[in-house]
Amino acid sequence: MFEPITIPFGAVMLFNHVKLKEGVSVEDVELALGEMCNVVKNTYGDDAGGFIGGQVFENSGFVSEQGSFDSSETADHDIVIMTYWKSFEQHEKSHADHVFKEKFDQVAEYCTETKEFGYKMLWQGVPE
Repeated sequence: MFEPITIPFGAVMLFNHVKLKEGVSVEDVELALGEMCNVVKNTYGDDAGGFIGGQVFENSGFVSEQGSFDSSETADHDIVIMTYWKSFEQHEKSHADHVFKEKFDQVAEYCTETKEFGYKMLWQGVPE
């Protein structure tokens, strides 16, 4: 569950930012989020499903002055879910499946908004 992941070159990344309802904390949604992620890992984590790995991050509130044009801006989301897939088509097929939709709907009950954007990998590297 907390093991490092290796992302092969050519993977696609889906970046979902989640805004929680007023008064809902990350702790409130944590179980539903964990169940949803577990379903993705266990149901679509093979060659046919295309799921490679994922990560969930809580917004910590800081903004990098060095990496931002305008560091006075703040993020408008509470949680980020990043998932890596062999293809965008496999991601879409998994998320149309009723098994996933049931768990996603449980997470959505805590949210005012979720937006998921797809990215094609252009580069990756590690220190030599």
